[in-house]
Amino acid sequence: MSATTPARRPMADIQSALYQRLTAEDADLGAAVYDYVPEPTAASWPYVTIGEAIETPANAHTFIGRDTTVNLHVWSKYRGFAEANAVANRVTALLDHRPADLDVGDGQYVTSLRFEFGQTLRDENPDIRHVVTRFRIRTAQT
Repeated sequence: MSATTPARRPMADIQSALYQRLTAEDADLGAAVYDYVPEPTAASWPYVTIGEAIETPANAHTFIGRDTTVNLHVWSKYRGFAEANAVANRVTALLDHRPADLDVGDGQYVTSLRFEFGQTLRDENPDIRHVVTRFRIRTAQT
């Protein structure tokens, strides 16, 4: 990479790669995956949403890099957290420590992919359970 190579923001590529990985034929997620959730009555339950992300520089002398943290939200109408936690566990199994399984496209690659935290939450609607998981994805430009 030369000094004139423009820096890229991989956030959109990461979002697309997460969607592709979670909806792949071998993912066996047991939940729909949405970027934009249709009306709740039309949504397939349980489901995962690709949520908020934060991107920060992770540069070195020889490459341009980014750290991107992404929240993935699991939503369930199952009584209790068992179903939402099962889906969150499968998401973690598909992503954690598996950078080679996330294809962010030409000109960049994933150097690490790590689970950061998970949290169960009760929604305002008492029939809905919510689990948040966050992953840190480090990329480097080629």
